[in-house]
Amino acid sequence: QVQLVESGGGLVETGGSLTLSCAVSGFTLDYLGFGWFRQAPGKEREEVSCIASESSRSSRTYYADSVKGRFTISRDDAKNMVYLQMNSLKPEDTAVYYCVATYREEECLMGQLQTSFGTWGQGTQVTVSS
Repeated sequence: QVQLVESGGGLVETGGSLTLSCAVSGFTLDYLGFGWFRQAPGKEREEVSCIASESSRSSRTYYADSVKGRFTISRDDAKNMVYLQMNSLKPEDTAVYYCVATYREEECLMGQLQTSFGTWGQGTQVTVSS
């Protein structure tokens, strides 16, 4: 059973930066794609970013238009970690951020991963003050 634990959230001012971490355990990461989603109060969970599996050897990534150029997803399979570097944060980035592991990496890389096709962490709160 894959387990994911997010950390690194917090309160930051507009224009600031945060790095979210996702610790993965219970499975080999090679064949898993990883995504980051977020959910703001009263809104649906939305996919923010995705990174391809190591086995695909593609280094492909996906970013939602709203975060493109500001967020960077990365993975370190040797450490069983996935990261989301967030720069130039805006108040509209305020949300609970979730890490997800999935075998449906093609859908993830198109920003179309269905929430039922992954294993999720518990989330970490990011609050950006104006």
